[in-house]
Parts: sequence; C-alpha cells; structure tokens
Amino acid sequence: MDTSVVKAYRALHEAQNAISRAQTLDEALQEGLKIIIGNCAAGAGVIWYADKTAGDLLRPSFWVCSTDLTSRSHVPGEGAVGRVYQSQKAERYLTFTEGDDPWTVKDFAGIDVNAMLCVPFSSGDQLLGCIQFINKPDGSAFTTEEADVCEMMVILAGMALEDNENILPAWEPGRVVIRVRDVTREFQNGDTVTQVLKGVNLDVYEGEFLVLLGESGCGKSTLLNILGGMDHPTSGSFEVFGEEYANATQSQLTDYRRDNIGFIFQSYNLMPNLNAKQNLELIATLVDNPMSADEALEIVNLSDRKTNYPSQMSGGQQQRVSIARALMKRPRIIMADEPTAALDYTTSIEVLQVMERIVAEGTTMVMVTHNEEICRMADRVVRMRNGRMDEVTVNRRKAHATDLVW
Repeated sequence: MDTSVVKAYRALHEAQNAISRAQTLDEALQEGLKIIIGNCAAGAGVIWYADKTAGDLLRPSFWVCSTDLTSRSHVPGEGAVGRVYQSQKAERYLTFTEGDDPWTVKDFAGIDVNAMLCVPFSSGDQLLGCIQFINKPDGSAFTTEEADVCEMMVILAGMALEDNENILPAWEPGRVVIRVRDVTREFQNGDTVTQVLKGVNLDVYEGEFLVLLGESGCGKSTLLNILGGMDHPTSGSFEVFGEEYANATQSQLTDYRRDNIGFIFQSYNLMPNLNAKQNLELIATLVDNPMSADEALEIVNLSDRKTNYPSQMSGGQQQRVSIARALMKRPRIIMADEPTAALDYTTSIEVLQVMERIVAEGTTMVMVTHNEEICRMADRVVRMRNGRMDEVTVNRRKAHATDLVW
C-alpha cells in the first residue's frame, strides 16, 4: 500500500482515539485536525463555525497556519467554505483557483494553495460549520484515500458527541489596535545570528484577552516585547492605532510605552523602600492624567495594605500592587509576561480574578504564559512554535478564573 495512504489511515486511527477522549465538539475537531496535519495528511487547516446570531455567517474558530484569520468570514453559499456549509456536501478541490474562494492565493496564510478539501460538520441535527484542509506538505494533491480519511475524521467527531453540543455565540473581534506583518527578530552574538521570530502576522483587537502560548524559546516573550514597545523588529511592519513603529526611535518608543502600555511581569519590581501607595504614586509623576493610587489599590482589593512595604506583603499581594501600578497610567493595553509563574495556585487565581475584571471593563490584555489552563480564560490563544504562529484558537467557551484547575 502507498506510504501516504498508510500515513493517512494511521492518522485516522490516532484521531479516533483523541476524539473518544474529547468532552466537546470543539475539542474533538481541533484534536482531530491537529493529528491529520501532524501525520502530513494536510499542510494547514481551519475550523469554521456558523454564527447563528448573524445569519449563519461562517467565522474561523481554530486554525493551524502562520497567519491571523480572526477577521475573516464566509457568507453561506459563497466561496468554497460557504458553498459546502450550504450544501452540506464535502467538496474536493484538487486544483485551486481564485474563483473557488473569495481569498486570493497570496492572501491565504502566505502559501500557494494548490489543493483543498472542505467538509461540513454537525452535532445531532444542527448544522454547525466546515473544516478546511489545505495542501499537503510535499505540494502534491490529496489522494482519494486521504480525502476519505479527512472526511471520516469529521464524521467521527460529530457522531461521538451527537446531541451533546451547547451552541454558543461566536466571539466577534473589535477594532484592530495592533497589527504586525511579516515581523522578524534577529539577535547577533559575534558572527552568530539567531532568528527568534521568523515572520509573524498578528492582529490584536480592542478589549480582547489574548494569550501567547508556547515552549521556552518559541519567541512568545520576544513578540510581547515588540508589541509593548520594549524592542523593535529586525524587519516587517508594527502598527499601533494606525501609526507605524517598526523603525521608531527610542524616544518614540518611550512615548508609546508611556502613553499606551501597562506592564505586568513575573518579577514584581517594586521599590522595597516605598510602601504600596508610594510605589504607585511614583508612577503617577511620570504620566499625564494618572489614576489615583487609592483608586488603583481599590481595584486590586488592597486598600487595607496601602501602607505596607513589599517585605510585609505576600507574593500575590505584591503582584496585585504591580497590577495596580500598571493601571495608574490608565493604559489602553496591558502586557503581562508570566504574571502567575512565581505564585502558588490559590494566589494565582486571586491575581487572575483581578486581571479578568480589568479585561471585562474594556482594557486589552496580551499575556505570555506556559500554563495551558489559563488559556481557557482568553478570547484567543496563539500557540507559537519555532518563531512562528502555529495554531490560533478563538475561544467560544471562556472560563472564569475560579473555574481553572491545575
């Protein structure tokens, strides 16, 4: 039997095992798609859900590719995905032209699309959306057997959780506040050049809670530093509120940070010889129209600790002071780098509850973490691998901080 066929059926077997452990259709489809791609039966893929509150407009919920599809949508009946959703019949595009889809070839994930499969999915008698399988890593077309495997995986996911899916409204992004395109970042040590970011394309939306997830060295903290104006890209575009900062001077980056960004770090970085209120008042001298220290401490539930010095507070209390310090600037965006990494579980939940409240009140939050459980709180999760965006999940089932367990 052909090697590609063997791989495809092995992928189906692995997907079936993953689907049997899934608790929701989201989880079943995502794990199945990742296994299909991991076994080289497809090069990229997108899960589209129909927004029942918007005339069944198809919005991306999860994708494995290197670009940000969050703002994309398909009208039922239009484009490959829309036609498949409307007909509820799988279609196999073994050759691809622009007429098959409203996207141009270059506009899709930065790859030339030469083969595509679209498969509808449902739960019970509810039509829910489509999965799009794009290309094979070796550039060849999908075989009939590989297409059968992809379709079977989707069918198995629907059957395994039939009549067990609570349909929730789709998350709809606000306006774009940060846009990065083809961003790279290189560091040079003598004659050695290390490329940490290798062409990142990402939008950050107003009022969202965005998590950057990945193993150490994947580039997530480097990307956060660029988004926060603490570093600049080697190449590419970095635009904030419509203004380009990729080639900004240090003075311009300082103004950007001061006027727009609040920072929360794993290390609290409080002044040890100042009490909680004084640490906040120090920041107030650096910005226009600061929040009062008393108001900021009240937001993080530390009004009764305002005269305490850092040495008189627990780690969680110190982290909440650092959050209050970030709020003093009335920032439009907060950048948080592993804010709970040094805290125990109970204290982490207390800190996350504060951050949850801040996001609910309209502040944009970008957080780097290695804790996958925290991802359940996010509007979107970007998983990075080897300097690139690898997977993006739009979370339709946001958890509260008090729901998290690890």
